[in-house]
Amino acid sequence: MGGIIGLIIFGAVIGILARVVMPGKQSVSVLVTVILGILGAVVGYWVAAKLGVADTAGIDWWRWIISIAAAVVLTVGYEAITSRSSS
Repeated sequence: MGGIIGLIIFGAVIGILARVVMPGKQSVSVLVTVILGILGAVVGYWVAAKLGVADTAGIDWWRWIISIAAAVVLTVGYEAITSRSSS
């Protein structure tokens, strides 16, 4: 149970940081931001493991950076899909 709550909190932080680094205004709700952040965190952990940088001493900066980048890509993809379907 603690892992799920931790993933939700980490995903929310990743989603918010992804929106902060993205240029312009995003039309994404808070719930979608958290969901995309969670997905970005999962993808980021997987990619970091594949690159061999998942376990580092101290703060896992590479895993954070990869997770944020994944969340940015997911947010851009989500906006592209939703803006196209609403036009």
